Amino acid sequence: MNFITKKSLDRRKVLRGLSSVVALPLLDAMIPAATALEKTSAKPIKRLCYVYVAMGSNIKKWTPTSKTNLDVLSPILTPLEPIKNKLNVFTNMELRPAYPGTHATSNSTFLSGVRAKITESSDYRLGTTVDQMAAKVIGQETALPSLELSMDMMDTVGQCDNGYACVYQNNLSWSGPTTPLPSEAHPRLVFEKLFGEGGTKQERQLALRKRASLLDFIKDDMNKLKKEISKSDRAKVDHYLDSIREVERRIQIAEKNINTKNLKNLESPLGAPEVYGDHARLMFDLQVLALQGDVTRIITFQMVRETSNRTYPEIGVPEAHHPLTHNRRSFNKVAKINTHHVSLLSEYLQKLDKVVEGDMSLLDQSIVMYGSGMGDPSVHDHKKLPILQAGGAAFGIKGNRHFVYKKPEPLANLHQAILNKAGVDVKYSDSTTPVSL
Repeated sequence: MNFITKKSLDRRKVLRGLSSVVALPLLDAMIPAATALEKTSAKPIKRLCYVYVAMGSNIKKWTPTSKTNLDVLSPILTPLEPIKNKLNVFTNMELRPAYPGTHATSNSTFLSGVRAKITESSDYRLGTTVDQMAAKVIGQETALPSLELSMDMMDTVGQCDNGYACVYQNNLSWSGPTTPLPSEAHPRLVFEKLFGEGGTKQERQLALRKRASLLDFIKDDMNKLKKEISKSDRAKVDHYLDSIREVERRIQIAEKNINTKNLKNLESPLGAPEVYGDHARLMFDLQVLALQGDVTRIITFQMVRETSNRTYPEIGVPEAHHPLTHNRRSFNKVAKINTHHVSLLSEYLQKLDKVVEGDMSLLDQSIVMYGSGMGDPSVHDHKKLPILQAGGAAFGIKGNRHFVYKKPEPLANLHQAILNKAGVDVKYSDSTTPVSL
């Protein structure tokens, strides 16, 4: 006779050791036998990710030719070919509250939908961003309600752009009108935030330096856990912990290189890989781990900072990014930079799609939005924005679609549609009618 047991492993199960904690991915042992899927840990978890790229795009090379689908991708979007069936592109979207056109308002209005107060001082004012609206609803069951990341560590203050305080340009996420949320660009500190436990930042840094590997501290718990789960679950745990070890190894190599090489790019934070693409991949991999371990369900990532003078010699663009955007004769090089950013996004989306939870991928259970608050950077406008969305199949979002609007469509209507799909019942900014997803 076969017995069906209702006993299951807690979805919040973690492996602990000294000053570290590692959340586990979804395992078969967390799903009670003979239980409806929607009543178990395998019920799709709603996750939202927002990736921001600055200074618009070469829109002509961004926009797909078909007005209905993505069967033929544009030159800039070509790297997304492997994932286009889970991708949607939106053409003729507008960020009206960002006018008059500046870099500061492109960044600050992208997720807030609010016109920033003009000030060079500390009396700045904006609004709650869409990610934080979601975090208050679907981010309360995780260790981190939200995770704010970037690629540049900027401590500039005062005026950064046409009378606007630097805070508008430095921060993508705001929990309230006067509360910007600082982002973290240092991979080691992100790793500590995700997997460290207790103590001050200095104490946790000291603890990390004393240990060769995070996994050394959780060996006993890991061995005990393996006795409780199936062979397939053991393979999942091994794969997940191997991924953590690999991320940690790459961070350690990056830190070692910093000590032996003369870092030329002053915008790159200490401890980050010297090459932009390597740094971005590492930051994306940390996001995959955070979502897979259910450490957080809301992520914002400022992939490029407005007015960035970063160079990309690794792809044949040694000139600074920002000046290129103000010279139309250089727009082919702008397109190369745009394509590089999209290729890194594609790698991230494909990794999310390879992680299976229940009967769907991590990408299916996430809604990822990627774009810029500026359209044509040469004139600082906020229309015809480069915007795309990926994932969300678990919540009824289909892919391989190109939405082309005859009249400028407020970006707020896309934000509202994404909130609705995620089950966040709040009114976003000046949204009117949510777009169809």
